[in-house]
Amino acid sequence: MTAVDDLVTAVLDGQHGPDPASVVATSVFWVHHGTRLAGGNTTYRNQYVLARVGTAIGACAFAAAGDVDPTVCPRYSGEPVARLLTDAPPAVRVATLDAYLAHVRPHRESDAEPVVLPSGTPETRARARDAAVAGLLDVTPGAKVALIGVVDPLVAAIRERGAECLPCDLTLRTTRWGDPVTADMREVLDVADAVVATGMTIGNGTFDEILHTCHDRGVPLIVYAQTASAVARHFLGAGVTALSAEPFPFSQFSAEQTVLYRYHARS
Repeated sequence: MTAVDDLVTAVLDGQHGPDPASVVATSVFWVHHGTRLAGGNTTYRNQYVLARVGTAIGACAFAAAGDVDPTVCPRYSGEPVARLLTDAPPAVRVATLDAYLAHVRPHRESDAEPVVLPSGTPETRARARDAAVAGLLDVTPGAKVALIGVVDPLVAAIRERGAECLPCDLTLRTTRWGDPVTADMREVLDVADAVVATGMTIGNGTFDEILHTCHDRGVPLIVYAQTASAVARHFLGAGVTALSAEPFPFSQFSAEQTVLYRYHARS
């Protein structure tokens, strides 16, 4: 049983809001897109499954071909949340959990710090987003920061704070500057002074190991989450030190102003 599985069980038991058997996931949808930022040599290939529950849209990014496909959309749209949390594929389950938790407690009504991302090009918005994420780091110059889930603007933002970035990603092999990227997160988790991890780790099953390792080593864990942001929020103060939560529509899907929400664990 993982920490996320425990959270699903608690939701199904009605511990976090209304009975999920009585709440409907109005819409389930699937997005597949690619992005290459100007001046970069990396094409990011992103796939998401998303679920609409009440006032919120939850999301789960996934990488492996065959994890889900567009047939989940008609299969689960309009079904009770409880069914999706018990019968659906893992990515759909995480997206639904995210939507349910965000519906019960919207980010916009929380005690988080709202950060307005400016209108503009994808590059402008990515830099603003990743500067906001890096702003959650409280490290001294020269500190080693593990980045699990590599995006180049965030590598740059970490370095601009005087830290050494230790990049880790399951698909990328180098940053745009030629830095090697490891696929083995143990290589960076065991030596980092702080860890920055993407919300994708919740969907791919690596989040629990990251959470427990950071707790055992006593190092801060910052999660930057477009997907599963409300799920990650549940672990604030229980292994997660700070969180950048960016609800759908994500910054890359709009040229207009959008808002992300920064949380800090209460001391």
